[in-house]
Amino acid sequence: MNIALIGASGNVGSRILKELSDRGHRVTAIARHPERIAALPSVTAVAGDWQDSATLADTLRGHDAVISSLPFQSLDVAALVDTVRASGVSRFLVVGGAGSLEVAPGQMLIDQPSFPDEYKHEARPGVAFLHYLRTVNDLDWTFLSPSALFVPGERTGQFRLGTDTLLSNEQGSSISYEDYAIAMADEIEQPRHIRQRFTVGY
Repeated sequence: MNIALIGASGNVGSRILKELSDRGHRVTAIARHPERIAALPSVTAVAGDWQDSATLADTLRGHDAVISSLPFQSLDVAALVDTVRASGVSRFLVVGGAGSLEVAPGQMLIDQPSFPDEYKHEARPGVAFLHYLRTVNDLDWTFLSPSALFVPGERTGQFRLGTDTLLSNEQGSSISYEDYAIAMADEIEQPRHIRQRFTVGY
């Protein structure tokens, strides 16, 4: 496939980029600093910024899917969605957050007393991003939430998928960037969560 990845130089984006490259996909890797993007087979590094919507839409045009691996804090979700619309690409996948996952019916993780205050500045816009996507019915969007602990680790290929409920086991709630990237690539290749949020965890 021909995939555009916005935020390809970040912690998560770089893992998704490697996973897609290893699977033989052609990837347009977009970042404000393309020199930070790893040199990988079938990867083209391109400078891009979501705030320059016209240029970004031109860059995205002609791809089979667009992935956003951008931080939520400084992102205008409506503007980004409009840019994807303008590009003519119908498939839009988002590296989501865990804050909007439920720990009990109607109770989001972000609203629990144990949720660290220092993460709320990023988590609250992530919740808003998902709420906005749920109003979008003209794009085939997917929002993939990680587990609560989302860190560098091993690529094991051993994980579980869920929908709106936080996944956890006896060790807690976690997923590595590397295994998250597998789940994202799998969803691109075999769509199972169109206009849905889903989650991945151990």
